[in-house]
Amino acid sequence: MTAIQLNAEIYESLSIIAKDESLLKKAARALKRLASQKREETLMTEDAFFAIVDKSLEEAANGETKAIHSKSELSSFLNSL
Repeated sequence: MTAIQLNAEIYESLSIIAKDESLLKKAARALKRLASQKREETLMTEDAFFAIVDKSLEEAANGETKAIHSKSELSSFLNSL
């Protein structure tokens, strides 16, 4: 099922319960819970972020970098990851 189909299914279900405040509250809580899980998966602490930045700066200072001069080089590099 595509994201568009899933969105349509969610909105259809919401339209069915639209006049029932208690069901809407339950749906809102469930959606907030799911959204917070997704947010937590993608968030990084400030310390972790700056640790990565510091490591990258150190690698660059040591010459551990990769120069990419063309689209094909970029494509090859990304495909190697």
